[in-house]
This record gives sequence, structure tokens and C-alpha cells, in this order.
Amino acid sequence: MYQIFIFLPTILEKRLRMKKNINRRTHEKKQSEAALSFLKEPRTRFIIGLAFILFSLYLLFSFIGFFFTGGIDQSLIDKGLRQIVSNPEITAANPAGNLGAWCSDLLINRWFGISSFIFCYILILSGIRIAGKEITGYPKKIFFSIVLIIWFSVFLGYISDLFYSVFDLQRSYLYPGGAHGYFVTQWLNSLIGGIGTFFLLLLTFAIILFFGFEKAFYKCVAYFKSLIPKKVEKTPESSTNQSGEETETDIPLSQPYTTSRTEPPLDETLPPFISLEDEFNPGKDYLRKNEEVAEDSTPYTFPAKGTEFPTKSDIQQETTFTNGQAEDLPFDEGKEEEGENVELTVSNEKQEETVSRNLQPEEDYDPTLDLSHYCYPALDLLEEHSTGNPKVTQHELDENKNKIVETLKNYKIEIVKIKATIGPTVTLYEIIPAPGVKISKIKNLEDDIALSLAALGIRIIAPIPGAGTIGIEVPNQNPEIVSMRGILASKKFQESKYALPVALGRTISNETYTFDLAKMPHLLVAGATGQGKSVGLNAIITSLLYKKHPSQLKFVMVDPKKVELSIYSIIEKHFLAKLPDEEDAIITETSKVINTLNSLCIEMDNRYNLLKEAQVRNIKEYNEKFIKRQLNPVKGHKYLPYIVVVVDEFADLIMTAGKDVEQPIARIAQLARAVGIHMIIATQRPSTNIITGVIKANFPARIAFKVASMIDSRTILDSPGANQLIGRGDMLISVGNEMTRVQCAFVDTPEIDAITHFIASQQSYPSAFALPEYIPENEGGSNIQEADLGVKDPLFEEAAKLVVNSQQGSTSSIQRRFSIGYNRAGRIVDQLEAAGIVGPFEGSKARQVLIPDEYSLELLLKNLGDKF
Repeated sequence: MYQIFIFLPTILEKRLRMKKNINRRTHEKKQSEAALSFLKEPRTRFIIGLAFILFSLYLLFSFIGFFFTGGIDQSLIDKGLRQIVSNPEITAANPAGNLGAWCSDLLINRWFGISSFIFCYILILSGIRIAGKEITGYPKKIFFSIVLIIWFSVFLGYISDLFYSVFDLQRSYLYPGGAHGYFVTQWLNSLIGGIGTFFLLLLTFAIILFFGFEKAFYKCVAYFKSLIPKKVEKTPESSTNQSGEETETDIPLSQPYTTSRTEPPLDETLPPFISLEDEFNPGKDYLRKNEEVAEDSTPYTFPAKGTEFPTKSDIQQETTFTNGQAEDLPFDEGKEEEGENVELTVSNEKQEETVSRNLQPEEDYDPTLDLSHYCYPALDLLEEHSTGNPKVTQHELDENKNKIVETLKNYKIEIVKIKATIGPTVTLYEIIPAPGVKISKIKNLEDDIALSLAALGIRIIAPIPGAGTIGIEVPNQNPEIVSMRGILASKKFQESKYALPVALGRTISNETYTFDLAKMPHLLVAGATGQGKSVGLNAIITSLLYKKHPSQLKFVMVDPKKVELSIYSIIEKHFLAKLPDEEDAIITETSKVINTLNSLCIEMDNRYNLLKEAQVRNIKEYNEKFIKRQLNPVKGHKYLPYIVVVVDEFADLIMTAGKDVEQPIARIAQLARAVGIHMIIATQRPSTNIITGVIKANFPARIAFKVASMIDSRTILDSPGANQLIGRGDMLISVGNEMTRVQCAFVDTPEIDAITHFIASQQSYPSAFALPEYIPENEGGSNIQEADLGVKDPLFEEAAKLVVNSQQGSTSSIQRRFSIGYNRAGRIVDQLEAAGIVGPFEGSKARQVLIPDEYSLELLLKNLGDKF
């Protein structure tokens, strides 16, 4: 007890001294952090960068002035920097003043000579970088600038020494290579002689050129090669002139070939190899002059009865009524709506281009370099389908017009004007009723007009949004087939800049209907059996295959019928995604569908974590940052391709799995838009127990083919109309509040087979795109007995430290942190539980961490060392 009282003041003094030291270090640390934060402030960096740039310009003027006033100022420079700065009576002739005269003499005369001008370039680059502007390859540029300063100094010293020695001249005050170049040259000449110095300079120049300016070097080599005359080859077509001398024909290196076809040629040219940078080169006009497809309709009026006129394919008619009596006017000469096709010319010149895989630090990341020689499918793989039936005749138009007018007149409905717009399968007759006529009165005559026209599928649009007219859609007697080839060759599709461009077909006005799936963001397709759902899905997939590179897009295909989407299985390594342990990329079994959809939910969560770390809002901004190399791949960042989930026959999945399928689909539909995961669901049973309220709420974009009843139409579109379609690809597309009638483009199975074989024949990835592993809850429970601590995972200790430091013992956190699969992360968690680091599985709750700190963890691992 006595000793405690003796040593107590000493102990308290030591503790007080330690506390003061800690406070002092904390204060110094705060001061240094405040100073660093001040230097990192954008305004401070801008001022410092501006100072660097202005100082570089100041040096530039002083260097230039040195060549004119260096001899005059030489006597002043010898007085020293202190007198030059402090004595105002000393005045240099250099335009930059005393300090400029001293700096220019120091750098040019005493140091590196004329190569000192490169210091101005270094200072400007440094100022721009400090001010906050990113400069690609900044360290490399600074390093080779310094190397060039030293090399040019020695080179100019060698040249000047050679010049003075050859001509036996007296040296002036100016050293072109500076004192550094002069003395280094003298030393090298004495060591290896003048010839050796020349060879050494030549060798170092080649090294600098090859490693610092390789692009300029290869351009120079290509330029000099182009100056060499090409060897002229003789061909069998060589002819002899009158003097008997043989004339030679020069054969170009790359000869484009032209495909000859018996059917009408295309209206536009689409090369098979498209630049991935601009996607189908939107700046180029592939549509030839005087042969483009008209996107609008030409209005004209009906002729007088009894007059015969030639047949027109795509026209608008207009009839004027006065006091309820129809007055027929002759037709105007109209243009063809659908222009003649153009012969397709394909060139393979771009296929010979190679992309260097040795990316320089200043270049943007290109995700397509893994498959740099990938060629997009050519339009030759598609057929130009034609029914051979004559187009809508004037007689048919005139007859339908008269029947509509007569039917309305029977119910005392007067018409002011009527015009017709001819589409591929239906003709839209737009009428303007006389003042005082109720729209509902015309709308109720739908069945009567259909009876008078003896046509199937009469549909009345009352009124047409934005037109101020009432539309009556009447099927054509000889409907045309819309070919997928013509749709993909259209200018509207080729020049589209959508993230996921889809071309479906043609509208009533013969316009190509395209949309961006990424903005929809999900699509519901429904219709009765045999009305064109499968063809519509194939048209969507084909559009994406023609427009996207394998690195930019992946498909997850679900096909319960096992025959609809199996044709795409051969492009598994190019465009498909699947679970790592699955053999087939096309999913047909219900249990595997559930696992895949839940795996997509995990992929969605992982992508959102990446977006959160990158501080961006969507996949487009994230990929732009990654391409510009602003994200570190070491931290788990990677280029994210779009994922399109195609589910055929959704009704079968709902019947067999129910909520197990509906819940992950609803979750993906609600959240996955921002991370680039989009869904296309098709069903032939548009009933309320299949298309539930959850599905409808998350699928605002819907496509309805012909259905049997108005109830089914309301289930799909929330409005009638799909029950009045004529089938065979005739469909209604509802996006928001806008509804459009489109004739779906026809793409046959042999065409899809040709496209998939063309893609599969090219270089591919080693395997399909791997989705995250998923284990169902009934299989993913913890089993301590199975956790064998004798075969400890290599990441066991690191995972234990991560769990203890973060106090979170979840499988997903370990999976994300170490970039491993779900199964391996689950085994590590089981081993952590067996070691007593985390608690047991508690359902949806995170596991409890039983170790409070890292020190206790080290003791535990040390005690368990014998078991391991």
C-alpha cells in the first residue's frame, strides 16, 4: 500500500504526459488534414494550375528573348541572382526582365540548351492537370518529355561540337545543347569516340520513338509504304494494242462483290461489318436517291363515277361533301408509298481491319475487343417475302367509301370530308362528321358498317387522337406480307440510336415502327393461339441481333414448350446467359426457371451495388464511366451488358409454379430497369389469373394480337380493339396512353436458322454469360455437421476478419467482397459458424457475430490451430 502512494504521482504524471502527446499529435493531424483539404479544393487547384500555365508562358518569352539579348545580358548574369533580384539599378535587356534573363541563361546556357523549350510544355500540362482537367497518359507524356530534353541536349551538343571542329570556328557564348550537352558530349567522345557517340544517339532515338511515339512511327511507316509503287498484275483479260504490246490491267486489292437475286432488290444497303463505335454509322445515308420508301401519305380526292384510273398502292383519298351530297373529284397523281428496292452491295474491306489489343493507358476501354472481328449478320440472310397479290385497287377504295357514306346516310349522319390511308393489311378511312353529330352515334354503328362492307374486323377509332377525325379501319381484300428484311433495311432502323432498338413492322401509314426496349422498360405480349406471337418474339430478337454486339447484350430465354426458342441455342456462347452449372442455355424446366429468375434478382442487387459505389443512377452512366477508365476493375467493377429475359408461354409457368415465378418477375420488373435487365413475357391465355394486377402494373408496354373476346382485350390493353384484329401478325401496341396498329414483320424459321448459324460460325466467348449462383432456401440452410474444419477454405481467415470488422455475417456480403459464387460463400459461412464466429441461421435476419473484435478473433484462430 505504501508503494502505491509513492509511485502514484509518477504514474499520473506519465499518463498526463501521454495524454498531452496524444492531443498534440491529434492537433497536428487535424492541421495537416485541413491543409490537404485546402489544397484539394477546386478553387485552390484552379489557381495553382493557372499559375503554372502563366509561368510557362513567362519562360517562353524569356527563352525567345535570350536569343536576341543573351550576349548583352551576359555580364549582368555573372553578378549572381541575389544582386539581380535586390538591386533595381541592374536592368536586363531581356523582355522578361532580370529574372527572365537569369532563368533563360540558367536553363539554355548552363543546363540543357534549346531543348529547354520543352519545359514550357511540361508546365502547361501540369497546370491543366492540377486545375482539374483529366489528361490521358499524363505520366507517360511527362516522362518522355524529360527524356527528350536530355536526349536533344546531348544531340545538339554533339552536332555543335562536330560543326565547330570541322570548320575550326571559335565558340560563342551560346551552347545549343547547353553546358550539360557540351560536357556529356566531350565525355562520350573521349570514352567511345565520335562514331560511338553517333551510334549511341541513334539507338536511344529509336528506343524513344518505338516506346514513346509508336503511333506516329507506324503512321510514318505506312506513309512510306504508300509511296512505293504497287506491283501490277496481269490478268486473263489483258488485251494487246495495235502495236502488238500487251496492256496490263490493275486489279484492286479488295474487290467488292455484288449479290444477284431474282426477287426485287432491297431499298437500302447494310454492310455486314458495322463499326461498334457509332452502331450502323448513323451519319451515313444508306438510302439511295429517288428510291427511298415514302414515310407519309399523299392526299387526293375520289374521282367521278365511271372513270377508270390506274391502280395505286399507297394513297390517301379525300372526298368533299356539300349539304350532305357527295361530290366526287378526280384523283391527283400520287407517289408510290413503297419505293423500289435497291440492289444490295456488300464489301468485305472492313473485315480486313485489325484492332490492336495493346491498349494504351490514354485510350478508352472497348468491350468489343474480345470479339474484335465479330461481323454483324447481313441482310442476305433474310428473304424478301411477297404474296404476289395485287395491291388495293381504286375500285375497292371507291366501293368501300360509297358503302360507308351510304350506311351513315341511312342513319341521318352527314359527313363533311373523308380520306383514306392504305396500309399493308388494313385501310384507314378518316371521316369528319358535320357539326352537331355525336361521336357515340357513329361508334355504335360499328356492326352495321361491318355488315355493309361484308368485312371481318371493322374497328372504329372515335376520335383519332390529335387528328380531329373519326377513323374506320377496314381490312384489305388482298393483304400484303411485311418482310423483316425490308424493315431492317429501313433508314429509320439503321440510323436509330436506341440502347435496345426493336423494329416490329409497318403502321397503317406504311411507316417503319421502331421503339427502344430500354425505355419501355418491359414488354407484355399476348394473343390467341396462331395469331403471330412467336413470329413477333422472333422479330424482336432478330432486331436486337442485327444491332448489338455480343459484349453489349445477353439473352435469358425461357421456353416451357421446348421448341419455340431452341433454335437460338447455338449462339449460346455469343448472346445467351445461364446459371453456371446448367447444361442447356434455353430453360425449359419450371424448377430451373425459378432458380434463374432468383439468380437474376441477385444479379440485379449486385449491379445496384456497383452503381452505388460508382455514384451513378443507371447502367448507361455506369458503362460510360467504365469505358473512360474512371472505375477500378480491381474493386469489382466491370462492363455491364444489357440482359433481356424472354419468357414464352408465361401461363404454363404460372399454372405450375404460381407465386414462385410471379414474385421474382414482379421484383425484376419493378427495380431492374436502371441496371439494364428487361423482360419480354408472352402468353396465349390473356386471362386475369395469368395476367394479374401485379404483372399489369409493372408492364406498361403491351402488345396484343387477335383475341377471342373483348374481355381478353381489356385484360391486355385495358381497352377493346384486339378482338377486332384480323390475325396473321395484325397487332395493337399500347405504350402509355398511345395505341398503334402495326402489321408485324414476318421472319421465317429458315431465316432465323441462317442468322444463328452465321453468328455461331464466328469466334465466341469460352462459355455463356454466367449468372450468379442461387440455392433455394430449403437447400441453403446451415448444416454444421457438414462443415469440415479440416478442409478449411483458403478465404476462411480473410472472411472471418471481414465479418468481425463489419459485424455482419451474411453470405451475400462475403460473395460480393471476394467475388465468389454463392455456394462457396455459403460453405465459408458454415465454417465460420462451426468455428463459433457467427451464430446459427435465423431466416431472413442476418447471422449474429459472436466475436467482438479482431484481437479476440486472433486468439480464437490460434486456439483452433490444432483442429485445422
